[in-house]
Amino acid sequence: MSQKPKLWISRALFPEWIDPVREWADVDAAAEERAYSPEELKRKLAGVDAAMVGLSDRIGADEVAGNTRLKVIANLGVGYNNLDIPALTAAGIVASNTPEVLNESVADYAWALMLAAARRVAESDRFVRRGGWKGSAFTAWLGPDVHGKTLGILGMGRIGRAIARRAAGFSMNVVYHNRSRLKPELEQEVAARYVDKQELMRASDFLILIVPLTPESHHAIGGAELALMKPEAILVNVARGGIVDELALVEALHAKRLAGAALDVFEGEPKVRDELLAFDNVVLSPHIASASAETRRAMALLAIENVKAVLGLGEHAGHPPTALNPEALGHRRAD
Repeated sequence: MSQKPKLWISRALFPEWIDPVREWADVDAAAEERAYSPEELKRKLAGVDAAMVGLSDRIGADEVAGNTRLKVIANLGVGYNNLDIPALTAAGIVASNTPEVLNESVADYAWALMLAAARRVAESDRFVRRGGWKGSAFTAWLGPDVHGKTLGILGMGRIGRAIARRAAGFSMNVVYHNRSRLKPELEQEVAARYVDKQELMRASDFLILIVPLTPESHHAIGGAELALMKPEAILVNVARGGIVDELALVEALHAKRLAGAALDVFEGEPKVRDELLAFDNVVLSPHIASASAETRRAMALLAIENVKAVLGLGEHAGHPPTALNPEALGHRRAD
């Protein structure tokens, strides 16, 4: 019988990422993307020493109840609102995420969405594909310039700063709001000016959201905030779906109090609200801001390093690089 630790991977990964892991672990890896019920999650987690899971795998006290074998859950994402950290800590289970490695790729994608919404890329693509292009009128397909405008950023962590740095190439004025103001040298580095939240909403021609989803940030952008925005402004969300009150957004778009939106995340994902699907001036994508080949590989490798470290293996043995609750190390609940 193998003495290797058992690892369950809930998401489908490339075999070349997993094959080296089989040298030190017995791996049960999902062959395709799927959703797991709470009962399935509990059963899968009960028989392994470690797990790598995705943002749709919600794991809390019920899913780890009575589990004295599981030592680590490595989240394949920077966000971790799918994990009940206090419950995992109480059970002596280390949780980790994959920050830093996706900063630049998410920033790239936020800009891709913003440019697509401004210049009506998705809408014009659909028009051409359905045979609608017979020649364009001089005044058709007009969208706003991006260069020279004001970019607003809600959330100025590392991804927010990466987004801000790109604005220099477009000669944009950058304003931001954050829970705490950046140090002056960081503001200077990204050429961004701190404003309060109301001023952020009023000043932004383009507003990009990149804050974590917490009870405090839930529906941080609602009817009151949207009412402050310019009618020609565009909202971009690459954070979490719950940051935006989608019903309020739908109302603002219907009333033409907002020029458009670009959304990579949704409140009820993978379900997308039907009203949002009906708007030509809304760009939609399936939560893929970190989906570059290089970044997804780096995320998987970081998750693997966290697993190895908690299991006492590899160069980080005993010191997982991005543990969310390192106090759980070495603490195991009794049977």
